[in-house]
Amino acid sequence: MPIPTYDQWIDPILRVLQQSPEGIAASAAHDAAARALGLTEEDRAELLPSGVQQVYKNRAGWAHDRLKRAGLSSSPRRGFWRLTEAGSDYVRAHPEPLIPSEIARLAEAFNQVRLSTTARPIIADLIPIATLPSTLIHESPDETLERAVSEIRDSVAAELIDSILSASPRFFENLVLDLLHAMGYGTSRTDLQRVGGTGDEGIDGIISLDRLGLEKVYVQAKRWQNSVGRPDVQGFYGALRGQRANKGVFITTSAFTAQAIDFAGSIEGLVLVDGQRLAALLIEHGVGVANRAVSVPKLDSDYFEE
Repeated sequence: MPIPTYDQWIDPILRVLQQSPEGIAASAAHDAAARALGLTEEDRAELLPSGVQQVYKNRAGWAHDRLKRAGLSSSPRRGFWRLTEAGSDYVRAHPEPLIPSEIARLAEAFNQVRLSTTARPIIADLIPIATLPSTLIHESPDETLERAVSEIRDSVAAELIDSILSASPRFFENLVLDLLHAMGYGTSRTDLQRVGGTGDEGIDGIISLDRLGLEKVYVQAKRWQNSVGRPDVQGFYGALRGQRANKGVFITTSAFTAQAIDFAGSIEGLVLVDGQRLAALLIEHGVGVANRAVSVPKLDSDYFEE
């Protein structure tokens, strides 16, 4: 089943805290709310795109964040949650599951409220639902950040391919060698040589994996918009055989046909890199792109250990 959005965790977390008036460990609250929502073990194993945290724990944590901002709950110590006096009054006044508009108010009305252990309960200061955005954002801030980064990467990847297609074939061949060097191929940039041109027999670059040039990788770079078919891959393989080479990389800005992929899969030492993977590698290794650092704070729990 799809894991409920973080706002849908607000009521289950509230009820779990109601059943533990003396407080409860956050991990126990996560699991109790997950059981109430009917999550399976498979659901609980799902990770955020970054792979650093389980989705259900992230969403449960942000649901509790909203309860804290509303003055309904607190964290008297690390990893421990407990209803405030205002929170106890609130759940007594709302014995039934919260209606969607009330969940929306709790989820959105306190986004800009600064948390403080000494702050007064502010549940009475709820912003009227009419003043809230017309659509409730269901993602947790972590998910919003990761989705935004993913969208930026996709946009930059598309721009990279467009820029490569508008450049010269020679530029593309050099860019491919720059990328392979950034990935760690060759002991220095001079170990990667461009050889493309008339009579190149389908080989655009040669990588010497050692300083004596005893082991080499041959490269073909196709700056195409149409898919690369099996005949082109076979032609490159023939060029490798002519050089008595056993390692080759075929890189294109477009895609490979299914037949080309099947053929390459039957040949040991032949790797295909399509436009999508090429763009991802350029971004990952910082070739043709500039990365900007975004500082995202995270509590250093080890610092507070006594």
